[in-house]
Formats: sequence, C-alpha cells, structure tokens
Amino acid sequence: MRVLGLMSGTSLDGIDAAILETDGETLLGFGPAAAFDYLPDERQAIESAIADALAAPHAASRAALPSFAAAEAAVTAAHIRAIDAMLSGPDAGRIDLIGFPGQTVLHRPDLSCTVQVGDACALSARYRIDVVHDFRSADVAAGGQGAPFVPLYHAALAATAGLDHPVAFLNLGGVGNVTWIGGDGRLLAFDTGPGNGLIDQWMVQHGLGSFDADGRLARQGQISSPVMDRLMQHAYFARAAPKSLDRYDFTLDAVQGLGAADGAATLTAFTAVSVAASIPLLPAPPKAWVLCGGGRRNATLVARLTEALGAPCINADTLGWRGDTIEAEAFAFLAVRCLRGLPLSVPGTTGVPQPQTGGRIARPPH
Repeated sequence: MRVLGLMSGTSLDGIDAAILETDGETLLGFGPAAAFDYLPDERQAIESAIADALAAPHAASRAALPSFAAAEAAVTAAHIRAIDAMLSGPDAGRIDLIGFPGQTVLHRPDLSCTVQVGDACALSARYRIDVVHDFRSADVAAGGQGAPFVPLYHAALAATAGLDHPVAFLNLGGVGNVTWIGGDGRLLAFDTGPGNGLIDQWMVQHGLGSFDADGRLARQGQISSPVMDRLMQHAYFARAAPKSLDRYDFTLDAVQGLGAADGAATLTAFTAVSVAASIPLLPAPPKAWVLCGGGRRNATLVARLTEALGAPCINADTLGWRGDTIEAEAFAFLAVRCLRGLPLSVPGTTGVPQPQTGGRIARPPH
C-alpha cells in the first residue's frame, strides 16, 4: 500500500509528513516527505489545551477541557494544509491510506490516560480515504505505556541496513526515546528523559528563539555540576523499563538562576547524560546509536552524546534514511498494520502484557 503518514510531536513545532510504500511488515519504497510549521495561533491553541490538561490530569474526557475544541480545530486545519500540499506534489501519486496520530496534549499512562486531538473523521470525509487514528489508547487500556510507538518501524528499518547488533535508535524530539534491537530481533524501548524540550523552553524563556540552533549557545556556556546532580535525581530514572514520559514531567526549576548560556549548556548535557543512564537498563550496550529527530542536528548535543555513550553516534541520514520524518513514516507503517490486525506494540516496547493491536479507522461517508 502507498500510505501518507503524519506526525506532530511534543516539540509543537509543526507536522512531519511522509509517503511510504509498505505491507506493514517490510518496506517497499519511499515517496516524498516534507515538514510544515504550525501557525502561531495554532501553536497557541495547542499550548492552551496542554496547560488545561496538566492542571486537570484526571480529566480524560475532551469535553471536560474547554480549550480542547479550539486545539482540535487548529490541529485539524494544520494537517489539512499539510495533506493538501503533499497530495498536490508532482510525486504524490495514488494514496491508499492515511496514518494520523493527532497531537498529544496529555500522556499519563499511570492514570490510564493518553489524549490526542485532531479530527480524523473530517480528514477522511475531505479526502475520501480511510484514516487510521487513535493508535495509543488500546495499548494504555491494556496496561501498556502507550509510548514509544515507533520501535516496530525502527526494527523494519534496521532489517534493511545490515547493522551490527545490538543497535539502538535514539529519537531526539521534545522527549528522548530509545529502541534497542538485539541480534535475535528482541526489542526494548522506552523514553530516556528530555530530548530537546527543556532546551527549547529555555531558549523561549530568554527570548532567544524557539531552539538552540546547532547548540551554539550551549557551546558558550559552562555546565553546572550541582544543577546536573539535582536534575539526575528525578524519580523517573529509577524506574524500570519499559516506561514513558509526558514532555512536561521535567521542568526548568533546577536551572533557574543560571545565565542563558550556562543553562543551555547544562540542559544539553542533561539530555546526553540521561540517555547514557539508560544503558544499564538495556540487555547489552549498543554497538552504535542511530540518531533521529531534530536533536541530531545539534552539534553540541551530538558531541555530548558521543562522549557520554562511548559508542558511535550515526546520523540516520548517513544511512540513506530521512531523520526528520522517521516518525511520520512509522505511522504510515502502523496504519497498514492496523488494517491487517497486526500488533502495533509488544511487551518490550510499551510494557503491554502481550502483543497489542490497536488504532481506529475513520471511513469516508457513503
């Protein structure tokens, strides 16, 4: 099938879109891929919904949070803009299916709650095509973490590359997450801690833009060891894997009082050290780490990771993959698996008790 996959992650910067040809088990071809920014008012609507959700984390119902309707409208409009652009491109071709995970505004698996906004039915009606959505709920309802949800696609990618095992995929979005793949195909995956999220928040707080381009500000600063020690005392790091995070489980409280450059340096080091802290949770140290997501372009972060991990850090792009859109491709892959009734998660990826199917299908009206 030729599938359009979408992803709007915890960084809230916009939407990644990619066309993938797959049967849900093997990768048959890659179509166009692109990124689309959220408009300022769209991002503001999403941030308002997140703030309301964090203030009332027990309210799993969208109706309980009045800002959700505005956020859903904003997310849907942004995805329509992205899909229109993808389908009008000269290389778009026929699309058989859309994989639409929506925008996460609350992820509390400990409360059996994960909430994404975005109107899949509106997309299905507009494009007259089946849209697979709500990928995570069945996993959480069955006792899983509902994240990370890309590992099965990571395994499919690794199978095409002939990498030495064990190998780890490290996605650096708002949150960091690792997928460990053993030589026997065994998987273990979990969120490692903050990815770019805290660094981005720090930059915004200081009026220095929305992210630290290439880690330039971090390179100018000094790492505060006392602050690092406090950050690494977070209870999350003592939990067994698999495990997952909401982006806002970590805050900037510990770095307040540092200068802008020192704070950026410390938060960048924190991301790297928190990834390194995951190694004892893995069955064996990876022979290499494949870097995906926006953080792979932060040279200071990559240098810190290489130092902390003691193993090669390989940019996914150097393997011929598209490091920015791997998650969008993954939701195209998972959409086909949903149609075929194949598992979207397994015990090693989310802690779900047994391989778990999931997703729902919005079909166009007759």
